[in-house]
Amino acid sequence: MAAESRAEQIADRLRRDILLGVLAPGAAIKERDSAQDMGVSRTPMREAIRILAKEGLVALRPSRSPVVAQPTLEDVTDAIDVLTALELLSVRLACERASDAEIAAIREIEREVAAQYGGLDPVARFEHDMGFHKTIAAAAHNAMLAETHGAYLARLWRARYLSTLNPKAKSGILVQHAAIAEALGARDAATAEAHLAAHLAQLRVNVRDFFQSTAVASAAGQRRPE
Repeated sequence: MAAESRAEQIADRLRRDILLGVLAPGAAIKERDSAQDMGVSRTPMREAIRILAKEGLVALRPSRSPVVAQPTLEDVTDAIDVLTALELLSVRLACERASDAEIAAIREIEREVAAQYGGLDPVARFEHDMGFHKTIAAAAHNAMLAETHGAYLARLWRARYLSTLNPKAKSGILVQHAAIAEALGARDAATAEAHLAAHLAQLRVNVRDFFQSTAVASAAGQRRPE
């Protein structure tokens, strides 16, 4: 296995651990210990950590172990603002530029996710959800847009995953994805953008609710008597 692909594989595993909270925000990632635990050398581990740092999931520290990033609500909502602009541009360009086969593939992904949603574990469900958005970005046929969209999607990975755990999120995601896919099928850019904007506005609400509930839980824990 090439060093680059090994680093990507390690990054995928660390990313999933961050997603699930196995590596909690603020937790140190000890390069040597992590490499030993995974049975790899420190070189690909170091590169994997750099990959995650570029995505904003890990914060590097001079002469100290890197830590899992702890973005604030303001950090996340700022990133959602940028992601929203990127996704609205993506869906508009996809309506104009995507081939019929690409549109059909997007609609098929939407149908498959809807059919399997209830039986999927939360991480698989989330990955299918993100796949839908990445496929639309790819169908825009703008390499720079797809690259930037991928970077912001990665930066929001954990916050977006946590927002999908909101009990209200499931039905909304399915309905909104169906509406976006239908508008794409009709190549109706204005309607597709409207549905996507509503979808991402709900993401903002879900993220805010998560941060607020976490703050309440933290405050209650601090007030608990010894």
